[in-house]
Amino acid sequence: MTLKVGIVSLGCAKNLVDTEIMLGFLKRAGYSITNREKDAEVLVVNTCGFITEAKEEAINTILEMAQFKLGGKCRALLVAGCLAQRYAPELLKEMPEIDGILGIGSIGQIVSVIERVLAGERVREVGAPEYVFAETARILATPPYTAYLKIAEGCDNKCSYCAIPGIRGSFLSRKIDSIKKEAAALAAQGVREAVLIAQDTTKYGFDLYGKFSLSNLIKELTLINDIEWIRLLYCYPSKFTPELIDVLASEKKVCRYLDIPLQHASDSILLSMNRSGTAEQNRRLIEKLRQAVSGIALRTSFIVGFPGETEADFQTLLDYMQEIRFDRVGIFVYSPEEDTPAAALDNQIAEDIKQDRYERAMLLQQKISLENNRRKVGSVVSVLIEGIARNKEEGNFTYTGRSEFDAPGIDGKVLVETQEKLSAGEIVPVLIKKAYEYDLIGELTR
Repeated sequence: MTLKVGIVSLGCAKNLVDTEIMLGFLKRAGYSITNREKDAEVLVVNTCGFITEAKEEAINTILEMAQFKLGGKCRALLVAGCLAQRYAPELLKEMPEIDGILGIGSIGQIVSVIERVLAGERVREVGAPEYVFAETARILATPPYTAYLKIAEGCDNKCSYCAIPGIRGSFLSRKIDSIKKEAAALAAQGVREAVLIAQDTTKYGFDLYGKFSLSNLIKELTLINDIEWIRLLYCYPSKFTPELIDVLASEKKVCRYLDIPLQHASDSILLSMNRSGTAEQNRRLIEKLRQAVSGIALRTSFIVGFPGETEADFQTLLDYMQEIRFDRVGIFVYSPEEDTPAAALDNQIAEDIKQDRYERAMLLQQKISLENNRRKVGSVVSVLIEGIARNKEEGNFTYTGRSEFDAPGIDGKVLVETQEKLSAGEIVPVLIKKAYEYDLIGELTR
């Protein structure tokens, strides 16, 4: 009988791509893929290890999956991803439930690791974190019309709070031809939205071509006929080039949406975070982007409660949010991570103060988001249909989708009312009628 393997994928979109690559290797090896843990003979947990909360989720998931080995069908439990790369010896020592460990650079060995484990070996396959991507056939875990396209791996920024460089290794770009070939293959499968991701997207190509080359990559991807939307996430602010801004303004396939993690607005905190650039330089970048790309939606993320953050620093952040009026904001409570410089700082912030600042920042952004969304009422936006929400009565449909201003999994939705039958993956014009804090309601207009 064909061996059934199930994978639980935790963490970010970059980790999800690793999961999809492993699924591809398993499928080609003749294994059956199941999303029902109780039916799996081998279970793989692809973990995140970025912050304390993510590590706790990973440990709890491993223990949950281990229950399927007790009187169930599961014969082996493997752990992959960031937690495995970072804590392999500790995991094997403290968790006898684990039968094998795969590091980030070893995901291409998933089949051989399973074979070794089933033969009775307790495997630890962890080496250098870099995985050199080929144009391997992935099994998408996303809806068939959207795919993440990992354009680089690792990070060289050395932000003082972040453990990723120690887990994922140094920055390593993929060649343009490799990315374009994979994107074309995904388009042939029905993908219409390509979401470009990396730890530092705007640094793309510097290690290969001696210059920031994201603009060149985007131009090549626009030549793929069936790709209709190209979306950019995780853009480090100090690496925007004039050429990149020109491409964002001129290429119709590029969504008018950018994710630019700024992390704070106090220069003293940015310096302590080891972030390049100042709040004023980030402000000027935002002005350039808004002048060049009419209607662009900007998403950012901020960390509150960083060591040494005073009430004045936090107020500076709130004032910045009020001034810039970002369309989307993720607020994160600082988590001290071992082996990072920030964790060793003396002036750590009390948890109750962190939580209070988190709630105040979120309330402010909720208000800004509602005001921004209300300005969209009466405008027409492009919406990618994701599914049917409800059918109130015969001939009246309500679909759920995302506008070009909404990234999958992290932003809001658009409810689309129409008398037409629409298909998932179809991109349609929608007249916005109502606005809420994060979501919109509109009607098909064509």
